[in-house]
Amino acid sequence: MRLSRSLSSKDLVKALEPLGYKVTRQTGSHIRMTCAHPSQHYVTIPNQDSIRIGTLSAILSDVAKNLKTNKNELASRLFDKK
Repeated sequence: MRLSRSLSSKDLVKALEPLGYKVTRQTGSHIRMTCAHPSQHYVTIPNQDSIRIGTLSAILSDVAKNLKTNKNELASRLFDKK
């Protein structure tokens, strides 16, 4: 699946919330999200209007590893509008 080049940090935060991630803090220009299930996991998201494609890919890979799935399945689950 192709990742969006115009995804904002706000959109990514909203997409990760149904997976159990919650915003735990914001320091400067970075948002820290925490998930307690299946294991405690932290992810840091840059607070930008448009997240760079490489940064988005790395964040999704990290989240997918924690959820024991692959990045493409996770991206489909998060961003497919069906």
